Amino acid sequence: MSGVLEGASLRIVVAEDEAVIRMDLVEMVRELGHQVVGEAFNGQQAVDLVRSESPDMVFLDIAMPERDGLSAAAEIAAEDLCAVVMVTAFSQRDISTKAAEAGAVGYVVKPFTMADLDPAISLAMARWQQIQDLKAQVSSLGERAASREAVEQAKNLLQGGHGMSEPEAFAWLRRAAMDRRVTLAEAATALLAGQVTP
Repeated sequence: MSGVLEGASLRIVVAEDEAVIRMDLVEMVRELGHQVVGEAFNGQQAVDLVRSESPDMVFLDIAMPERDGLSAAAEIAAEDLCAVVMVTAFSQRDISTKAAEAGAVGYVVKPFTMADLDPAISLAMARWQQIQDLKAQVSSLGERAASREAVEQAKNLLQGGHGMSEPEAFAWLRRAAMDRRVTLAEAATALLAGQVTP
């Protein structure tokens, strides 16, 4: 899903329990140049289809039998499976707030037209991509922080347990990393795990 190009054809699952509305939505999505890779009439089917088809986006009606769209949206969003756009007959603020809390990145109110769908799809994909990019940045920052922490712990071990100065400890870690052809953090982790000794 990462890096979906502007104007690219998307793979979409449509979940709507009312057959006529589902057919209209499927037809409009196709006319906009996207591929419908699955149709569902309840929330559980939608989750199952999203897992099996790996679409870029899913349209979920809020009110569906067996499992509603909000709980399906929450599960899909929690697992980062695809962008979620809610479809509803209600435009009240509390419904849109619940949709956002469930992880939806878009919202379409029935009755809708192709003129409503096109910008909703574009905006939802842009928001989804922003969220994925932010998550990647947070993950990268977390990894860097963990790496720095491992290096600091290893330097402290070398200083406290082996009487090295901080520059000597750092130099030892650099040599260990070069000898093993690993990163400084990996050498520090190996030292902390007892896999290498000074």
